[in-house]
Amino acid sequence: MTSSIVILTGAGISAESGISTFRDPDGIWAKVDYREVATPEGFAANPARVHQFYNWRRKNVRTVEPNAAHVALARLEHAFPGDFLLVTQNVDSLHERAGSQRLIHMHGQHDQALCNACGGRSAWEDEMSLESRCPACEQTGHMRPDVVWFGEMPYQMERIQAALAACDLFVSIGTSGNVYPAAGFVREAQVTGARTVELNLEPSAGAAHFDETDHGPATRVVPDFVERLLSGRGR
Repeated sequence: MTSSIVILTGAGISAESGISTFRDPDGIWAKVDYREVATPEGFAANPARVHQFYNWRRKNVRTVEPNAAHVALARLEHAFPGDFLLVTQNVDSLHERAGSQRLIHMHGQHDQALCNACGGRSAWEDEMSLESRCPACEQTGHMRPDVVWFGEMPYQMERIQAALAACDLFVSIGTSGNVYPAAGFVREAQVTGARTVELNLEPSAGAAHFDETDHGPATRVVPDFVERLLSGRGR
């Protein structure tokens, strides 16, 4: 009987909403050099370029809507009687907009800003530039998107690892299996005997580590899995 669930989501769950993935042949990193726009070094070298990239992404996210997979996970969260944690690598707000609440954005969020001067965080919907003023310290020239760049530590790792150690079901959805530390979550869950499930468009790099896999569009496989789980057919 499942009493504690941890779910990990990646770019694949938002792809059918119209948000590009990163590592597919036609994904974002095939068109843009991540070293220029998603590293501390890239920001130091050309902050205007980085702001331009994230302003475009922030604007694009506002034009899309949650899909059936996001909605199904929100339904599972509200219907499941045990412990539940949704961990997403995505920086969009589609999980929240679908109704998810017990959620960690381990890679930060597009609609949040971080001040490099004072460390203050704030909601941010508008464009960002070197002229943007920190709401906390009121300095300009230090604002950046509150997203985790390559070489930086993901957020709330202690809380995530504690949940993985306690769960009896771990589900990975829409991830490539190439990005650590998230790619190692399946093995962390297995150490304590959790059942592990991959739901993905195609087998990930770590598919062999899962007890069960179901491959297909997220808008089909995720609602199907949630329905089976809530009906008792998915344990």
